[in-house]
Amino acid sequence: MGAKSNEEEYWIKAFRKGDHQALSHFFKLYVKSLRYFAFRLVQDELEAEDITAECFVKVWERHHDFETEDNIKAFLYISCRNACLDYLRRLKVKSTAQEAYYSQLVNSEETILYQIVKSEVLEALNKEIEFLPDNYRKVFKLIYFDYKKTDEIALELGISVQTVRNYKARAVELLRVSMLKKGISTVLTSAILLLIAGK
Repeated sequence: MGAKSNEEEYWIKAFRKGDHQALSHFFKLYVKSLRYFAFRLVQDELEAEDITAECFVKVWERHHDFETEDNIKAFLYISCRNACLDYLRRLKVKSTAQEAYYSQLVNSEETILYQIVKSEVLEALNKEIEFLPDNYRKVFKLIYFDYKKTDEIALELGISVQTVRNYKARAVELLRVSMLKKGISTVLTSAILLLIAGK
């Protein structure tokens, strides 16, 4: 604990002094999760890349203002959330997923901390989905990414509604177990999977 605190203190001091190595350190630490956070909201890879890069530009412009690593992290995610909201607001035509995330951003009462943790859990969850057996993965992605309902998936895949439900239930269970093995926030994982399973 002490070693970690000393390391954090070293990097934050270097960051405040304008040390580019410190910027590189925090970039490596947060870029993947931040990019994923942005992509989940805007549903556009290039736009997510641009927003993420801009967030690091903003945090660097104010490098002398930050006293802790948590301050940097919060600033990055708040900037990212606001940029995503602006982007979605400007879009004339939104996809179903973009409409859903725009509504969530506008009406969200979640704290930024919860959004950060949720984003990091979702990033890990997204990787685990790729390891699911083919049928489970296909059904789960249609629910998770395309917001499709059970009967719509059954029709699209030419299988029964009950089979879709069985695949979904099995996928959720496999994901819960794999996330648990990785020691990832079990309460939040369960809550997210419960929301997905309820669709």
